[in-house]
Amino acid sequence: MPGDTDLELLVRWAMPYGKYKGRRLADLPGHYLAWFARSGFPDGELGRLLALMHEIDHNGLRPLLAPLISQVVLGKPLGQAEVPGRALLDGPRWR
Repeated sequence: MPGDTDLELLVRWAMPYGKYKGRRLADLPGHYLAWFARSGFPDGELGRLLALMHEIDHNGLRPLLAPLISQVVLGKPLGQAEVPGRALLDGPRWR
């Protein structure tokens, strides 16, 4: 969709071919992403997003995608997910 961030694209796009065809890019296994890193990422937007997902996976940052994935699964518009602990952030300030 126009205006989606790269992280939003990772949870919206599905792998178009191969063993994991149809699987969301954010859900691709680390060994598959590492294989692309060794063999070469495809050209274009898909390759750029796979490289980004590899970096996210390699650095242990997959949990950052969980709120976006849950929004897509629940059918909520992105940007309106409930953030765990948000009530603590919006509640009364500690003195």
